[in-house]
Amino acid sequence: MGTQREGKLPLAWKFILVLLPFVVAIIALGIGRMSISPAEVFDVLFAKITGGTPDSSELVTKTVMQLRLPRILLAILVGAGLSVAGCAFQSLFANPLATPDTLGVASGAGFGAALGILFGFNLVGVQILGLLMGILAVTLTWLAGSGKDKGGLSYIVLSGIMIGSLFSALISLIKYVADEESQLPAITYWLMGGLDKANYKSLLLGAPVIIAGILLFMLIRWRMNLLPLSDDEAKASGVNIRTLRVVTVIAATAITASAVSMCGQVGWVGLLIPHMSRMIFGNNHLAIVPASVSLGAAFMIIVDTTARSISAAEIPVSILTAIIGAPFFIVLMRRSGGWRI
Repeated sequence: MGTQREGKLPLAWKFILVLLPFVVAIIALGIGRMSISPAEVFDVLFAKITGGTPDSSELVTKTVMQLRLPRILLAILVGAGLSVAGCAFQSLFANPLATPDTLGVASGAGFGAALGILFGFNLVGVQILGLLMGILAVTLTWLAGSGKDKGGLSYIVLSGIMIGSLFSALISLIKYVADEESQLPAITYWLMGGLDKANYKSLLLGAPVIIAGILLFMLIRWRMNLLPLSDDEAKASGVNIRTLRVVTVIAATAITASAVSMCGQVGWVGLLIPHMSRMIFGNNHLAIVPASVSLGAAFMIIVDTTARSISAAEIPVSILTAIIGAPFFIVLMRRSGGWRI
């Protein structure tokens, strides 16, 4: 465990973290109302990769490739992205309760998506408007919280709370004026979070943003250890801490806005997974960033698979993440005796 606390993951842990999302994904591809064996899953995937014809039936091939694989890919992206964004915000604000929505991005993206549904946009249009409104929310937060008096990050956090509340009120306004027969149920269900509308077209739009953000955090993860430091302390290390903070905010915001625009508001992932990573691997971002990526992806696959399989009617993933996350988070906090940056 000593090497883990220093940020140097043992080789065994590296293999586990790399393989975990893939193993969980293969298992999840076979789970559903129609059970598919791992052999059939491998047959379909291998045939598609090599350009051959799978031995499995057309129904099995369509179920794997068109229904389940897009959802699992989206779950991987959303879980990994929100976990890394939460990890970044918790370190940036030195706050154990910081989440990907600390700066109001999720509320802004939710308002954009609700507005798109109200206007009758298609799924891609809703996704684009949600992404733009999420970015707008963070821009307003930054402008409101970074005045001439330079009140510090605490002002930005307070601004994020206010901007988030503003966009939440706007969402309520959209729901109030929406048609009760068609638009209101669609808006309500979308805001509860779900991966049921995942398709390759929407993935092509949102995936590059999330992947780019995750890769950026992987590249700068050793510098992320400096985020909780004061300006004077960070200067001693030779790193421009203000530039690092701006890059962190932009990348985490882009990840969160893209994730929310694709699947709605999914809570707890960005709070729970970084805590789990810290409690297992310590506080060095060399370890907890890749751990958050792996554990977040696996967690979201499990939650989404449960959501679509546990009952005849699909359960919104935000309900399950709260049911799973809240008690698990309490247990982790009691066992650790607290939380440290």
